This record gives sequence, structure tokens and C-alpha cells, in this order.
Amino acid sequence: MQRLLGFENAPAPVISLYLDARVDQHGQRNFLPWVRKQLTERGQTYDTHSPARASFEEDFVRIARYLENGLGTEASGVAIFACSAARDYFEVGQFAAPFERHRLFVHDRPHLYPLARLIDQYRRYAVVLADTNRARIFVFAAGRAVQKNDITNVKTKHVKVGGWSQARYQRHAEQYHLHHAKEVIDTLSGVVWAEGIESIILAGDETTVIPLLREQMPKELAEKVIDVLSLGIDTPEHELVEDSLNAFRRHDTVTDQQKVERLLNEYRADDLGVGGVVETLAAASNGQVEEMLITNAAANLEFDEAEVKKVLAAYTVDGVVPLEIDRRIVADELIRRAEQLSAARVSFIEDIGLLEPIGGVGAFLRYRITEDSAATLEETEREDRH
Repeated sequence: MQRLLGFENAPAPVISLYLDARVDQHGQRNFLPWVRKQLTERGQTYDTHSPARASFEEDFVRIARYLENGLGTEASGVAIFACSAARDYFEVGQFAAPFERHRLFVHDRPHLYPLARLIDQYRRYAVVLADTNRARIFVFAAGRAVQKNDITNVKTKHVKVGGWSQARYQRHAEQYHLHHAKEVIDTLSGVVWAEGIESIILAGDETTVIPLLREQMPKELAEKVIDVLSLGIDTPEHELVEDSLNAFRRHDTVTDQQKVERLLNEYRADDLGVGGVVETLAAASNGQVEEMLITNAAANLEFDEAEVKKVLAAYTVDGVVPLEIDRRIVADELIRRAEQLSAARVSFIEDIGLLEPIGGVGAFLRYRITEDSAATLEETEREDRH
């Protein structure tokens, strides 16, 4: 994403290609005919002997060759960005998570909206799968494990003895379990700190192991636990990915509702919240946005085209904006300015009805701009343009 944000507008077509690269029941990928058809049709819209057509056709060949030879077996989603006229620009991302469908965009720079949504849908989270002497700590991102830690301690056995010996053995076993739990939580703390993890899912026996782990958790770690799953220590990794991702998304559904409600309250009170495309775009351009909430499909955005053009012109060095502004362009500008100018978190809201009252987008602000500071900012921007 950061490399794509650094791309400067090109005087030639920039291809942004998103593919659902999952295999069918026969283990085959069938997107190449679709890719060739779409690129052929788009290429024909350029004059036959124009530099734009030459650049596009060179990219066509390179993309087709890459898809024929360069795709990893584990890739479920692929994103390709190409513009040969821009110093042979060719950027590829292969992901364990799929894009929902094939998409092709041709513009003057990379189209980022589908990529930003994938990043939000498959944010990093940690899963601790444990029993009384073993533990597996995973960090999942984009639908796959990007880090694994295994912990094994002394295994205690259940023995039938009576009286004092039984009590002593029980205390002995409990000490082993306690030591194991402490080591698991210490390791988890290091992973969470190093990876910037915001969400943790615990998995194991909810009557024995989970309470022991919770007892050893410091408050700041316990607050990150979003769900508990009843799973055995030998649960296959692919099942763990599926079950934990479902839990992660259930949690997201709840937090989406809470976030939107809080945003609407801030917006109604004219406090640290804005709603609507125009206000959110302006705030993102000013670097004010802390977190942007945006609908899960660009088609759901509603806005006044003339007002959006005013904002785009005000925050563009040369003041030039496209003659036509469609939802796709506006969605991409919102993502781009939130990421690049505000360094904001972008959260996609899956329930399209939640953001509908404010046109499909809004944002939490770091600060409000007063009339005096707005005048100063406007003067600074005018000087920068000159």
C-alpha cells in the first residue's frame, strides 16, 4: 500500500487488476480468459498508434506472462498494477485471502479501494491454542499464519492415590500448570507488543485452561481478548484459521455498530466527527482524520459532484480535477487522502445501512479547525501552490 501511494500520476494508462485466484474443484484457476478479454476491450479504446496504446499493450503482455508463470500455489488473491510508460512500473501482491471478484480499473494511477478493504477485512490478530502443558500461538494476517510460536512444558499424569499423597501430587501438578500458563502469557505479551496486535482469541478447554490463562493476563492484554473458542490442542491449522476468522468477523460486526453510533453522536454534536463525502474528504486532505469509516462498496457513496470537485481543486497543487467524478474515483480519493495525508486508519463497514444517513462515509477527527486556523491553513496552501 505504501509503495502504491507513492506512485505519481502517469501520462499513460495505469492498470489495476484484482483477481479471485482460488482454484476450482479440479485444482485449476480460470481467470486468464477473463483477463485477456477485459484487457483487449479496454486497450481498443486507445488510438491504435498512440503512446497510450503502446504502453497498455506492453502491460497486457507482461501481465498475461506473469499470470501464466509467476503465480504461487497458495495465492487466493492477486493484485497487479502496471504502467510500462512510467519506468516499467509493475507491482504485484499475492495474498492467501481472496478478492471477492475479478476487477479491472484503468486510470492515471493505481486504484486502491479493493486493496484497502482486503487489508481491513484481514487485519492481524493473535490466537492462543493451549492445554495444560502445550500451547501454539499464531499471528494471522490476510488469511494465513505469518508467525507461530510453540511452547511445551512438563506433562502431568492423573494417578490414583489417596490422602496426603494425592493432595501433594495435585498441588505439584497445579504448579506445573501455573508455570506453563505464565510462560504462555509472557510469550503472548511479547508477540502482541512486537506485532502491534489489537485482537486476541483464546482457544482450549473453557473449564480448565482458559481460566488459568486469563488469571495470568495483565489488564492491558485481557482487554484485547475478543472471543474464546472450545478447540483441542491438535486442531488443524486450516480449521483454526476458519474458526478464528469467523469469530473475528462476528466481533467486527458488533464493533462496526458501536463505532458508527459513536461517530453519529460526535457528528450531531459538531464535535470530533464529520459525516458525508465532502466533509470527510476535506478533513482527510487537512490531515485531521484519526479513523475513517467507509461503506463496503463504492457504489454506496452519495455526494454532490460539484461540491466534491471544489474540495479536490482546493487540495490539488495545480487545481485541476477530472471533468467527471464518479463513485470509484471519489472512493479512491477518500482512501488515498486518509492513508497518505492523515495517516489514518481506514475501517470498512459491512452493513451498508449503518452509514447510509451520512452518504456512506464519515470520520473521527484528531482536532477541529477553527475559523482563524482555517484561514491560516488556506493561506499556507495558497503559498505552497505558488
